[in-house]
Amino acid sequence: MVKVKFCGLKRPCDIAWANELRPDYAGFVFAGKKRRVSDDQAAALRKDLDPGIPAVGVFVDDSLEHMGKLVAAGTIQIVQLHGQEDDTMIDAVRQSLQVPVIKAFSIASQDDVRKAEQSRADYILLDHGAGGTGDCFDWALLGQLNRPYFLAGGLNPDNAVQAAALHPYALDVSSGIETDGVKDKEKMKLFMARVRAYRR
Repeated sequence: MVKVKFCGLKRPCDIAWANELRPDYAGFVFAGKKRRVSDDQAAALRKDLDPGIPAVGVFVDDSLEHMGKLVAAGTIQIVQLHGQEDDTMIDAVRQSLQVPVIKAFSIASQDDVRKAEQSRADYILLDHGAGGTGDCFDWALLGQLNRPYFLAGGLNPDNAVQAAALHPYALDVSSGIETDGVKDKEKMKLFMARVRAYRR
């Protein structure tokens, strides 16, 4: 059963649509500019998000203290690391915050896949470039991968079934369910419908 993560939720309507469409995870971004939310914004969004949908906090080379604050407040239930964090940092997050860790990797070669496979994170996320590019990497590189992974980069309703057929643990979609930089309910709906049809 391929799971779905809607990432980069930032408006109350995004949360209302997520509650209606029931993705397996919702992502709040605490880095960059485009989809970044403040701690207070994220707390308000989490309050409205269905308690059955875990919230993932997306961070780039952030402090353990900041991530810990968001976990302790109940704003996020999973930490996703998108920077240069190494296994030492991953272990520190898991041990001190007691939450699952997703580590993102930029995939351009078989070597990148091998490196990702050796990560000590609970899950690896495979993306194009630094993430948020809206482009896919070459999925043929995934042939030898032997561990559960989140597939990201360039996903949208048109390639959702093709992506699900690779049997990732989860599909992580953000720009592919947006129009003019904001979440689009119809695209979100279509993405979920296509993945669910594939699951059946």
